[in-house]
Amino acid sequence: VQLQASGGGSVQAGGSLRLSCAASGSVRNIHHMAWYRQAPGKQRELVATITSGGNTNYLDSVKGRFTISTSSTKSTIYLQMDNLQTEDTAVYYCNLVTWSPTSTWGQGTQVTVSS
Repeated sequence: VQLQASGGGSVQAGGSLRLSCAASGSVRNIHHMAWYRQAPGKQRELVATITSGGNTNYLDSVKGRFTISTSSTKSTIYLQMDNLQTEDTAVYYCNLVTWSPTSTWGQGTQVTVSS
């Protein structure tokens, strides 16, 4: 499986972006999918997760602003980001974990929020 992330860009504070992460190849035995981010000079942090059963969890600072979801076939992961703030500026990475377990990462997409 390979993951291809897209949808990043530059927006002003208060704006919205929707990230997508498309999986190519056979997607089976998914345990969970997630979005991480890494800002310059900082460690990568977990932003949101969604289990194969649809349960979601979010980083406290994005609760109420970000929404993680998947397509019905779970071949695409989405991250809807609303009311973006400057501190959301980072490279965003998608991740897919199976029950095997295996962990697959997308290539990252840049999100820049200006004040």
